[in-house]
Amino acid sequence: MNKMSSTPIKVGISSCLVGQEVRFDGGHKQSKYCQQVLANHFDFEPICPEMGIGLGTPRRAIRLIKDEDIIRVVASDGSFDVTDKLNEFSEKTSATLDHLSGYVFCAKSPSCGMERVTLYQAGTNNGQRDGVGVFAARVMKDHPLLPVEEDGRLNDSLLRENFITRVIAYHHWKCLVASGVTMSKLMSFHAQHKYLLMAHNAALYYKLGPMLGGTGETAQEIAPKYIALFMEILGTLANRKSHSNTLSHLQGYFKRNLDSTQRTDLAEIIDQYREGLLPLMAPITLINHYLKIYPDAYLQQQIYLHPHPDELKLRYNH
Repeated sequence: MNKMSSTPIKVGISSCLVGQEVRFDGGHKQSKYCQQVLANHFDFEPICPEMGIGLGTPRRAIRLIKDEDIIRVVASDGSFDVTDKLNEFSEKTSATLDHLSGYVFCAKSPSCGMERVTLYQAGTNNGQRDGVGVFAARVMKDHPLLPVEEDGRLNDSLLRENFITRVIAYHHWKCLVASGVTMSKLMSFHAQHKYLLMAHNAALYYKLGPMLGGTGETAQEIAPKYIALFMEILGTLANRKSHSNTLSHLQGYFKRNLDSTQRTDLAEIIDQYREGLLPLMAPITLINHYLKIYPDAYLQQQIYLHPHPDELKLRYNH
């Protein structure tokens, strides 16, 4: 991975996902992937909103109730209401999370669910899965650029890679901001992420560059608008077509160095990837191989070629 900083990557996570026995039944929902894999690369900060407001364990489960236009949080048997406490905790805690570069929420939780949380109609047991956990909703509202994901969705290889890519890129950005934003640093950051951005959304990428040239604004004025569009671009899932187009751009850097057989081989591997016959790692590996033989300073700085630690093997399955 292209390392821009040795600062730990801090990621929030629902406490139950790291094995803490904080659930209503006294158990946990430990995510082996988070605990055994991501914990080697991220500095997790566990939070359990329900324990945070004083609910012990074991306890009555809580649920979201829609009463006209108001969402309330009550015990499943109606014996208590923690709406105000949970809202207050969410507001205060969310305000302390600016240092995070990502968040992994527990799916379906009335406090931490990112989406599809059961929302009950008042006075009934009829619910629809269109709610959002109270704490998760507050965090996402207060930190709209923060990469967030749910534990279950991390089982999807495309969503997993996209989340980790966004977390690391956002961490790099936060390190840049912490070091002091200058136009030179913005230009360098943009150059390093060129092909990563192109692979996600080429159309939006071409709207990002003009922000950095000749607007008359200061780096501090440009920075918030730049990172908002930057994170929007990375939020688009890259696909075989967009990756293949990006790989073809990279191939052009070697046209004077490779002989006809090598050029044909690289083009064929890119095409085989495009057709779904090879994983993304195949053309990436060959390009990195040629880059060692024929160094190119601009290409060597590209985050696209090493967007995350190789040990995560995120480009082997698609």
